[in-house]
Amino acid sequence: MKTFTNVALSMATAAASFVILPSGASAQSTMAYPEKCKSHGMDMPKTDMSAGMQMGEMTDYQKASMEGMKNMGMNMMQGMMKKDADVSFVCGMIAHHIGAISMSEAELKYGDNDEAKQMARKVIEAQKTEIEEMSKWVDKEAN
Repeated sequence: MKTFTNVALSMATAAASFVILPSGASAQSTMAYPEKCKSHGMDMPKTDMSAGMQMGEMTDYQKASMEGMKNMGMNMMQGMMKKDADVSFVCGMIAHHIGAISMSEAELKYGDNDEAKQMARKVIEAQKTEIEEMSKWVDKEAN
């Protein structure tokens, strides 16, 4: 059975394996990951291997989605390394929500279906509200 640390490092390695070019505004630029959620001094694995698809084979939508997933994975790993279970949970959820916003922003930019775009707008609205609530909690409760 893998330990949490081994699973965490595997996830971080997978997230770091995507080399993505910046593609404009993302959830990372609109919703900041709380400083108290970051694990300073944590060495994150770095790799330049691709994950099956070469960047040239990806659509702009796929590139934007992968950038959001990479950022989400790195932030989730930092948050999950917190010793306090409550702080770890909330920090992990903030990163997860930022990832959901990033995916929704990619849908709004590249999608064609009005119903899917409406779902994306709802996700953005709900997740931003929850991120604000959780970030306030982190500011108050985390050391």
